[in-house]
Amino acid sequence: MAPKKQSFELSALEQKIMLVIMRQTPNAYGISIQDRLKEDTGKEYSFGSIYAALERLEDKGFIKSRVGEATAERGGKAKQYYALSGEGQAALDEAMNTWDVLRAGAGWKGALA
Repeated sequence: MAPKKQSFELSALEQKIMLVIMRQTPNAYGISIQDRLKEDTGKEYSFGSIYAALERLEDKGFIKSRVGEATAERGGKAKQYYALSGEGQAALDEAMNTWDVLRAGAGWKGALA
């Protein structure tokens, strides 16, 4: 019997961040992720919540980071850029498929009455 594929739960914020990273690759970094989330969702997420989620995603192996060049406008600090890993893409696909399956059986008509 083949070993069961390990499945990780992704929070709603982690899913949103992963989708933003996909859109912004190869230029996804903390502030650009925060800005895109605010623009797309209308909700402002704190840097702390975003960076905590990025750290969890990297610990799970779902994203990879790389350090960019230091820039004068950032006081010589380099940006940390993020990209989805193959495992991250698979986990996000699984999460999106789960939402699709659940939504398909929800019977939206009349549910808002």
